[in-house]
Amino acid sequence: MIKISRKIKIKTARSTQISESHNPYAAALDGLVLDDPVVAFFDFCREREQIRFLRESGAPAPWTEDAIFQQGRFLNVFREDDRGSKAILRFAKPLTDDLPALIHALFFARWCNRQETLDALSHSILDEPRRLRQTLETLQPWCNVTAYPVESVCWEGVLYSRFDAATTLFRKIKEPLTRAITGADGDVIRATREVNAFFGMQNDFPIFMAIIDLAWFRPDVIDPASHVPTGIGAVAFLDRIQKHFGLDSHQQTCDRVIALQREYWPEAKRAFQPIDVEYLSCECRKYYSYINGTKLFEGKNVFRAGRSADNQ
Repeated sequence: MIKISRKIKIKTARSTQISESHNPYAAALDGLVLDDPVVAFFDFCREREQIRFLRESGAPAPWTEDAIFQQGRFLNVFREDDRGSKAILRFAKPLTDDLPALIHALFFARWCNRQETLDALSHSILDEPRRLRQTLETLQPWCNVTAYPVESVCWEGVLYSRFDAATTLFRKIKEPLTRAITGADGDVIRATREVNAFFGMQNDFPIFMAIIDLAWFRPDVIDPASHVPTGIGAVAFLDRIQKHFGLDSHQQTCDRVIALQREYWPEAKRAFQPIDVEYLSCECRKYYSYINGTKLFEGKNVFRAGRSADNQ
């Protein structure tokens, strides 16, 4: 259980109004004082991982005494343990040796981002756009519209909707996408920037996700230890850790947290990479937003017994 009282002080006079800027989570932690955000980060990781372990071992709910974990939904500490990631791994694995086809599959998977849809499809359907469109129309919703925003994509002056990009565009442009990504020399930030130079998306998070997923299959193309962009959901918490250390960037901040893992969490099942720290900073922002009163236990945010093992 995370010991809230010794690490967190909440100002009594603060605004709970979240900014309506491009990042809707920018003000999520405003007014919340974390005495040590690094301790808060690793406390979250240990407790969330213990929940996964107890649940997968067959122990009865609630798996934790922490009231926020009992009520809220959070992804697992390690991305490979989440059902969405497992679905992507199953869906794309047969294409590992065909890089353009693999990249096509990963961009489709991240534009879809729905485990039930990926589990219902074979990768071979990606080469049959008409059948793919017809099949997706029977799988409503075909995509996850709440996890992260996916904007329309611009390619050669034509705007493609999320559906059209997933079903038609990515098949047509898999070779140019491959050249853009391989030209980045394994760097996720550079590869994301190169692809988005074509796409023109305000929020490049889906591109970033597809590219870091590639590291699971082809570490010769994308380095699993590469620095990564910061998604909008992770900014607020990474800002706290960065300020705590007096560093200049989120990338430096991720490196410092990785270096401290052995001290703060030596029993973790594997070492962190930059993507893990970025991803977990988003989950920490969610957790501490509940404490701060800027996130509520309602709708999709509420954990209900019987759901899959991630999003506890």
